[in-house]
Amino acid sequence: MIEVEVGRLLREKGLTVAVAESCTGGLVASLITDVPGSSDYFRGGVVAYSNEVKENVLRVSEEILSSVGAVSPECAQAMAEGVRALLGADLGLSTTGIAGPTGGTPAKPVGLVYIALAHAEGTLVREFRFMGSRRGNRYSTAHEALRLVLDFLRG
Repeated sequence: MIEVEVGRLLREKGLTVAVAESCTGGLVASLITDVPGSSDYFRGGVVAYSNEVKENVLRVSEEILSSVGAVSPECAQAMAEGVRALLGADLGLSTTGIAGPTGGTPAKPVGLVYIALAHAEGTLVREFRFMGSRRGNRYSTAHEALRLVLDFLRG
């Protein structure tokens, strides 16, 4: 299971991670904490479903939210950097997107997701377009978020 391997590498490298989740609603944190001993490397998480929480807790700028929106690479980056700073983690991981089945537009369809990983040298942002159900899109997003951490930890 990917969460076990992520945990093993975080522990091996002496790194910590924190998560900021929107469309996954806490699923990434749940997967991470399914692993016994995850308190060694998991600092905590913020489920930032509303823009107010993104802005007031994670310090996503109002400018980002009003100009490009919550489902954007800029917002994902700001969320990851915000939770990293807020919780004092080595790595900040974020998810934001449109899980569906409603809420999509032609420009931002259902299944559009951005995942970001903030670390000491910068922030990686990835775009995904999932085609599943709401549940499927959420699980695909959580898996890809952990995959991003795993790939980073493996170099």
